[in-house]
Amino acid sequence: MANLEIEFLQDQIHHLRAALKRYEDQDYPRHPVEKEEGVVRVGNIATYTLAEKRNMTSLIGEYDKHTEEISEQLQLYRAEMGQMRIKLESIIKENERLHEQLKESLEKQLESYPVTSALTSDTLTEQELVKNLQEQLQLANREKEHALELWQTATQEMDRLQQLYQEHMTQTHVHVAERQQQKDQALNLQHLTKQLQATNEKLEMSNQQFSHTVKEQHLEIEQLSKQFRQAKTDLRAATLKDEDLTKLVENLQEQLHEKEDRITAAHAREEASDKRVLELQSALALVETRLRVTSQDEEQLISERTKLEKCIAELQAKCVAAEEEKYEAVCRVRDSMIILEEANLQKDQALLREKQKEEEIENMKVAIAELIQGAALKTRREVENTKKLFNVQISRLTEDVSALQMECGEKQSQIDRALREKRAAEEELEKVYREGRVNEKDYRKFEELHQRCLLAERAKDDLQISLNAAQKKMRQLELNSGEELSRCQETVQKLNRMLESEREGFNSVSEERLKLVQENEKLRKEVEEWKKSAVEVQQKITFQVQTMAHEFSLKEQGFEVQLKEMEDSNRKGVNELMKLLTAQRKSANRWKQETRKLSESTESRLGNLRNQLKQLKHHNEELLAQVESAHEKNNELEKLVTDYQEKSNRLQSRLQEAEERALSATRELNLLASQRRNTAHNLYQNI
Repeated sequence: MANLEIEFLQDQIHHLRAALKRYEDQDYPRHPVEKEEGVVRVGNIATYTLAEKRNMTSLIGEYDKHTEEISEQLQLYRAEMGQMRIKLESIIKENERLHEQLKESLEKQLESYPVTSALTSDTLTEQELVKNLQEQLQLANREKEHALELWQTATQEMDRLQQLYQEHMTQTHVHVAERQQQKDQALNLQHLTKQLQATNEKLEMSNQQFSHTVKEQHLEIEQLSKQFRQAKTDLRAATLKDEDLTKLVENLQEQLHEKEDRITAAHAREEASDKRVLELQSALALVETRLRVTSQDEEQLISERTKLEKCIAELQAKCVAAEEEKYEAVCRVRDSMIILEEANLQKDQALLREKQKEEEIENMKVAIAELIQGAALKTRREVENTKKLFNVQISRLTEDVSALQMECGEKQSQIDRALREKRAAEEELEKVYREGRVNEKDYRKFEELHQRCLLAERAKDDLQISLNAAQKKMRQLELNSGEELSRCQETVQKLNRMLESEREGFNSVSEERLKLVQENEKLRKEVEEWKKSAVEVQQKITFQVQTMAHEFSLKEQGFEVQLKEMEDSNRKGVNELMKLLTAQRKSANRWKQETRKLSESTESRLGNLRNQLKQLKHHNEELLAQVESAHEKNNELEKLVTDYQEKSNRLQSRLQEAEERALSATRELNLLASQRRNTAHNLYQNI
């Protein structure tokens, strides 16, 4: 940038020099030097300076209008940039809001599916659930692609706006450079006017010197006229005095030349100091423009850095959401596996119940045979034995229930611990996000914390699954124990009734033998009916079990295929997300390195510019001191010039008096006067 600016300034200097040469060639010959009555005048200088000032004012007015138009365009561009930023922020907020709404709807659907499947397990099938999950995954992928497309369009729009802003800034720099060129041209024109004024002053000084010499000649003429009046014999002495006076005039002319050289040297020094001041002012303006450009670059870098940090945070949030969705899909698969296991358990329980029913039927047959054959003692013993057995079973069931409750408490405590660890890990993650540290060590900590969170969530889910299974087992055991208790109570009641009836029968054996025979026949008929019903029930149960087993095998195969597909799709999605994460990390590291390099380069430039500013300030102070001293010298010279002007005015008055006296001189002094006039003319030509 510095080399380009230097080349641009050099080109502008060459153009200005060429314009000055043309200006001098065109304008200076047009103003002839006129001689009237011993006074030298430069023609049309005043009119030229006035026209030049008018042109300068018109040029400055046009330049101010142009700068105002450029500033208005800048304000319009800035307003458009602000509107575009507001629109982008609104679009980003709408995307975030839609993403949150979709996420909430998906979570609600996912929360509602297991409940509905548990409530309406007969109506909905697992295939519909899997289809719904696949559709939701496809919708999530489409939403992710749409969000990526929106992000790409937003980045392209931001790049386009940045290019427009950079082009506009280059145009403003060009306009500023043109304004500086016009200022430099105006300064050069002012310098030329100063030079013209200096030449005018020199001409006035030469006129004064000529008048001074004329006055001296008139004095000499007066002395000669006096000598002529006194005596003609004093002509030789007059000639000698005339020679002395000529020598004095030559000495005075030499002194005047020396003074003129000094004055020209002082003017040259003043001009050099003015040029140096102008150069320093232009250098200061360039340094200020560079500082502004560097400050603007820093602001742009800071804004880009904030935008990149926001993009990184959004991408991290998206990655976390994708991982959560993946984990939810895994949990759903686990739930489906648990449902299959529960179905298998129900199948086994149904088979066990069938066996228990068969055993109960056989036991009932044996009991009926023993009741028919045995007596009251045997029935009492059997009742006591059954009571003992049921009490043992009840105690075992209560022990199992207490053990399961203990396990549930332990698992609940483990779940609470896992939740606490998860909360602590989330707090640590929030601290890391707030601090905004993105170093490699912090990133490793973040990954460790993330893994800990995942492990804690998995442990929590496993514990919840085991707790649910234990609760289901407890409920089943409680139901089984309640059913068995009710059965035992019913059997005890039946046995008590039978005992009472047998007691009454034993008391009235003779009267009720016929009734017992009839009851035995009825019982035999009922046993036969029970056998028939048991055979029918067994056939129905076997058929249902076979159909259920076939259905479960088909469902298992379908679930296995769907699980494989889900695992493949999840693996592909995870691989894609990991690739995106690695690419984003690389780009973030690259952007960090670039921002560091740019910040270091800008800091070094700022340091150099500050040092240059200090040097320029010091040099400006020295130049200001020199300028003040030059102004003082100029004031002294102006005082001397005023003194010389007063003296010249006096000499002019004396010259007029001498001319009046010279007219009364005789013809004899014409030769001497002609010689003196020739000498004066030669002196004027030499000057």
